Amino acid sequence: MTTTVTRALSGAVYVLLLVGATLYSPYSFLLLFGVLLLFSVGEFCKLVGLKPVFPLLLATLGYILFNLDNTVKTNEILLLIAALLVSIRSLVFLFEKKNRFLDKQSKYVFLIGYLIIPIIIFTKIPFISNSYHPEIIIAILILIWTNDTFAYLVGITMGKTKLFERISPKKTIEGFSGGLVFAMIAGVLLAQFYLQESIIRWIIIALLVTTFGTLGDLIESKFKRLAGVKDSGNIMPGHGGFLDRLDSIIFVAPFVYLFYQIIYYVS
Repeated sequence: MTTTVTRALSGAVYVLLLVGATLYSPYSFLLLFGVLLLFSVGEFCKLVGLKPVFPLLLATLGYILFNLDNTVKTNEILLLIAALLVSIRSLVFLFEKKNRFLDKQSKYVFLIGYLIIPIIIFTKIPFISNSYHPEIIIAILILIWTNDTFAYLVGITMGKTKLFERISPKKTIEGFSGGLVFAMIAGVLLAQFYLQESIIRWIIIALLVTTFGTLGDLIESKFKRLAGVKDSGNIMPGHGGFLDRLDSIIFVAPFVYLFYQIIYYVS
């Protein structure tokens, strides 16, 4: 079996699993992302050199605690603030010119604020209006996949200007622009024909997904560069690890959640 076919098959299984679990029920959605969180924590620990036992226990307890039905809204806001603060720290880490290794405290800050909390926040997005709306998650995933696909296609056909060559030599400004344009088009179509929501809202979400999704990909690339590896894992043939597939979601989640909170309270 060729590498292309293997990559296509494993990618298709991943997409079907995400979409199927999200649409089936809130419990299958939460279970799937709980499992993905644990795999991602294990991969992250390998990247930064942490023993995985305590991080996995921390992730499990945190995920269960903050996904109980009686979670206090104030706690969710505190989680959001923590994630946004670590997002700023992650951007500083990305743009630092020195590739210095992280101390143990910084590793745990990133583990909690860059990985665990954002995945918890992502699972809160479809429940913002106090009922389960899986179509919001499906739409966000479609925007992420649209951006990734067209950034790649436009990049290999038209890309000339490097976006961030020091971290990701293959990414180009033309590719980023192509992904942005097609994600915005997808946002319009999703708002009009799938969600029946405001087109402006989903154009803004497409902008958030494209911008912060790309930054999330670059941040994970820097972790891998420091670790001297190409992929975070090998569980998905042709795609690497689960962290490689979730890097955009991880960094996008706090900003989309914040945007939805603003819309929810204003309306």
